[in-house]
Amino acid sequence: MNAHQQVADAIILTRTDYGEADRIITMLTSSQGKLRLIAKGVRRVKSKLAGGVELFSVTNVTYIKGRSEIGTLISARLQVHYGHIVEDIDRTMLGYELIKQLNKVTEDEPELEYFQLLQQAFDALNDLSISIVLIKLWFYAQLLRLGGHTPNLRTDSEGSRLSEGQAYEFSFDESGFSARPSGQYGTDAIKFLRLIFSDNQPVVLSKVQGSSELSQLCTPLLMTLMQLHLRIG
Repeated sequence: MNAHQQVADAIILTRTDYGEADRIITMLTSSQGKLRLIAKGVRRVKSKLAGGVELFSVTNVTYIKGRSEIGTLISARLQVHYGHIVEDIDRTMLGYELIKQLNKVTEDEPELEYFQLLQQAFDALNDLSISIVLIKLWFYAQLLRLGGHTPNLRTDSEGSRLSEGQAYEFSFDESGFSARPSGQYGTDAIKFLRLIFSDNQPVVLSKVQGSSELSQLCTPLLMTLMQLHLRIG
């Protein structure tokens, strides 16, 4: 490798056809932020690059930075391919959505945690035993957490600790819970929210009793928080 070449582990975010046989590829890397690279000739049948620029994969790439914002992809070696994702249309579509949303909320030099989040999402999507509703809920909770928008899950809007056996509603104005006799969020829901906003992985969350029902209950809340804080949903 010559002095101008650089190496990184990368996840493909977007691929755009360019010219007769090239593609402009946007990648999220573990160490270099986002890269925009031209993969020359990648759409030709015998291209050596084609096998290394698959979606739902982690790839080791060698590249040269360009004078403009677009560099040149020299080689791409597949490290991990999450093949089960594309065996299920619902998992494939959710995979596309999670990639798109992460690309929207990250700047050109996002923290390593965003690369790790997408890799963990692929791990979960590749495990056909984990509910896609739970994966989506967990992913959005992590995007909110990384963006500094974790809701208050310890005290209510008046500063009192959230109590066992009490029902609550969520106030978006105050980004917290208020006690209500007919509130839809009980003890189990709040405990579950605490778990998904922590560093637990989906495979662990899937073992929580009632995780399917709790995921369905909490999804509208997180979707609204995504719209308010990250302008996506």
